[in-house]
Amino acid sequence: MTKRHYFSNRLTLPCPLPLQDRDAALLETGQLGLLARGGSGSFLQVGRIARPRSLTVSLVSSHPLVVSELEAALARSGFRIQTLRLEQGLAASPKELELPRAQVHVVDGQAPRPVTERLVVAFLNRYPEAPLLVLAEKFTDSNAFPLLRMGTKGLLRYADVRKQLSRAVRAVAAGGFWVPRSLLARFVDSLLSRAGRPRASAHPADLSRREREVLEGLLENLSNKEIASKLHISERTVKFHVSSILAKFNVRRRADLILRFYQERAPSC
Repeated sequence: MTKRHYFSNRLTLPCPLPLQDRDAALLETGQLGLLARGGSGSFLQVGRIARPRSLTVSLVSSHPLVVSELEAALARSGFRIQTLRLEQGLAASPKELELPRAQVHVVDGQAPRPVTERLVVAFLNRYPEAPLLVLAEKFTDSNAFPLLRMGTKGLLRYADVRKQLSRAVRAVAAGGFWVPRSLLARFVDSLLSRAGRPRASAHPADLSRREREVLEGLLENLSNKEIASKLHISERTVKFHVSSILAKFNVRRRADLILRFYQERAPSC
């Protein structure tokens, strides 16, 4: 059995208490993270849960029932909520609205597509450092790809709100993404076929030389086997470096990494 280790702000230690009690105590303070054992007995930070009680979330919608449902879902997770209720059929420029300042923005995408896209652009221009999550009945290539190209960090269906909204907010607040796997895979394929791989022009300071080489392979969408062959190292070594790179960029998947580099390279809207 794999032994789980937990960390707080300063300590890393095996868990001597019942896991459910320890989890509850640390989750309450937002300090729970999961560490996985890497090679040579080292540990990699797989994920860190952003403190929900310290996050302010803006909620933007024109539908009273949707607003009530979303406010209840966010309140249960302890987020501070600022709600902007739009008028039904809003067609004016969102520039005229007083957009609330928050650490994460949640936009209800039930409005016509042009209105939703103008609203997304307005938020990203006003608060470029605050991640944005869009909700909709369903996402297709035609309505999701433009949002991802603009810089949207999360796409969530209404059907998944109750189970996933708080997790999605925490993920994007921590610098990650929340996009359905199949949709993201198609978007990444479209990026690579149209514009080639994103350039890894900026690396975290703590990336090793080998990790930079593996990162280049990831941005080319190469498999572990292909990267291993290119660098003349074992697949196991590549897998270790991939896990480390994803953790350092605070993303869960290779496609998330490619999306992050694309959005950082893309011109602002």
